[in-house]
Amino acid sequence: MKLPVILSIQGCQYYPEQDPEVIELVTEGTLEQLETCWEICYEESDLTGLAGVTTTFRLEPGQVVLQRSGKLRSEMVFREGVRHDSLYQMDFGALLLTVCAKQIQANITSRGGTVDLVYDIQIEGMEAGLVEYHLTIRAK
Repeated sequence: MKLPVILSIQGCQYYPEQDPEVIELVTEGTLEQLETCWEICYEESDLTGLAGVTTTFRLEPGQVVLQRSGKLRSEMVFREGVRHDSLYQMDFGALLLTVCAKQIQANITSRGGTVDLVYDIQIEGMEAGLVEYHLTIRAK
């Protein structure tokens, strides 16, 4: 059963030789316990620049999968210390993304919880910085 939740999302991307880009968002979404994982889902908005996109975090044993669908499609798999290549597909083309998780922490129950994700990212083989996500999930 999908539980309606309030998500507080803080994201920060650290670029080489630039000021960090910080995004903070509070939105409604759902939390669902599946057979082998937790799934957190929400609709992106104009604030994130991804209106028309559904974002899903799937918390599986030993990994987090970040999936986006709609106007943009991607699936990034995060395992600490393991590189993962994927395509970031947009209307005008696709980019090759490589991610490598440095830290994954999740504490989820049927009433909510937190997820922390820190990873390095490369775009088309070029270092694109470090990304930190902090999600707080609470029942509505």
